[in-house]
Amino acid sequence: MAGREHRYKVTVVWTGNEGEGTSTYRGYSRAHQILAEGKPTIEGSSDPSFRGDATRWNPEDLLVASLSACHKLWYLGLCSQMGVSVLSYEDEAEGVMLEVAGGAGQFEKVTLRPHIVVAAGTDLQKAHDLHKKAHEMCFIARSVNFPVEHEAEIVLAGA
Repeated sequence: MAGREHRYKVTVVWTGNEGEGTSTYRGYSRAHQILAEGKPTIEGSSDPSFRGDATRWNPEDLLVASLSACHKLWYLGLCSQMGVSVLSYEDEAEGVMLEVAGGAGQFEKVTLRPHIVVAAGTDLQKAHDLHKKAHEMCFIARSVNFPVEHEAEIVLAGA
């Protein structure tokens, strides 16, 4: 059985030409915009370590955010199907990237640290177990070549 294909189109526009293009390494901004039809523009740059603007989203931020959001969406969906009532979910996700000689680099790992409040009477073991299933289902986690770890804290409401 063939799977359904989904396509995602974005446009990235470099807005950092400060008059002389890339004639020198320090002579241009890393600013860009990420656009998609019908969605707000994301103001992007590179990481400040690479001459970027710290007030803008960088690709590394967006990768970590994508992993966190994908996991959350799967987790909430699975919880709703399995009788686990999640009342709040907040993730303090962190990615570790290693830069190597020559300027290349790669992510070594991302750790998701969701803090979840579930309704009183919830089976906490089931709530924890659903993180493994969410990880197995997350489209983004299945697509990366580095570990995505989970350190979930789940508490009962009122506890």
